[in-house]
Amino acid sequence: MLIRRKTSSQRPVHVAVVTDTNTPGHVTLRMEGCWRKDNSLPQASEIAIPQDATHLAFECGDITEWDSGLLAFLDKIVTVATHKGLEIQIDGLPEGPRRLLRLARAVPQKETEVRHETGNWIHQVGQKAIHCINVMLDINRFVGELTVGLLKFCVGMSRARWSNIWDQISKAGYQSLPLISMIGFLIGLILAFIGSIPLKMFGADIFVASLVGIGVLRLMSPVMVGTVMAGRTGASFAAELGSMNTNDEIDAFEAMGISPMEFLVLPRFIALTVMIPLLCLYSDLLGILGGMTVGLFYSNLTYLEFYRQMTTTTTINDLLVGLATSFVFGVLISICGCYQGIKCGRNSTAVGQAATSAVVASIICMTIASAIITVLTVILKI
Repeated sequence: MLIRRKTSSQRPVHVAVVTDTNTPGHVTLRMEGCWRKDNSLPQASEIAIPQDATHLAFECGDITEWDSGLLAFLDKIVTVATHKGLEIQIDGLPEGPRRLLRLARAVPQKETEVRHETGNWIHQVGQKAIHCINVMLDINRFVGELTVGLLKFCVGMSRARWSNIWDQISKAGYQSLPLISMIGFLIGLILAFIGSIPLKMFGADIFVASLVGIGVLRLMSPVMVGTVMAGRTGASFAAELGSMNTNDEIDAFEAMGISPMEFLVLPRFIALTVMIPLLCLYSDLLGILGGMTVGLFYSNLTYLEFYRQMTTTTTINDLLVGLATSFVFGVLISICGCYQGIKCGRNSTAVGQAATSAVVASIICMTIASAIITVLTVILKI
């Protein structure tokens, strides 16, 4: 875009730095000529501003024509002067460049360089500790609000709708059956096959049934179902709620007086917490079926031998411990997924990060919970 102040022949560009002798520190940048991009324009780096300068003004009465080349030059000069701490006066610029320069400087430029943390290592450790404490307090607040919403649901005072709950049960339930079926059967099959190799060496093939019964019911099935649901449903919760947060839908619920915790988080929490133990029980059956397949066709056991050995060495406590573990996993996965979705940033990149964080946090929580449950069952002799 070319803006002409008056018609004239193209004049050479001239820039002069004038120091006011009466007022120390005041510098005026006197500019004249035709400031067009097709003319030979000076570079901002060629302008030497005195080191003792405190004020910078412009005098541009002799500029005949100008375009974006003048604006680029002025923007660089103002940037340099700002970094030096000079007080800038742009009243001497023509009206057009003055308005455009103010508009361009209204939004700060995006800094692309990486900022390194300042301070010694003690300061950095303290900052990290404060950040961790704030995150823990935020999670505690989220869990508290969820607990209040769950209590209100139990007494019939919640705004959570059964239609939403059934919809989430459908997504977390029977739609997961094909994947759970494959994982459950293969886990039992792999566990039995690996265990049967050393047991064959000692002629103890019959104990494959004990290995499958205890291993699948007590730990393997809950862990595998939890991992699958963390990657499938937990990430889905984070992505759905994160997208709603990006589109300001959660703010709209709050503006209408509807609690997002009751309307969005609670149905997902209830659905996943209820469905994971049922999926775990289904996976137990398929895992035993996979182990029985190995026992029948690899270890040369009969169906009756496998059944008697498994029922003799496997107790109801193994099944109950597995179901309790899966229930805890359901609580942790739903909390991690919904928390990451609610706290998601308002851009597309944050949605992907929320889904990834939900899966990672769920797996970490499940690992810690598995260790605690295992230690408790050993101490309590369950």
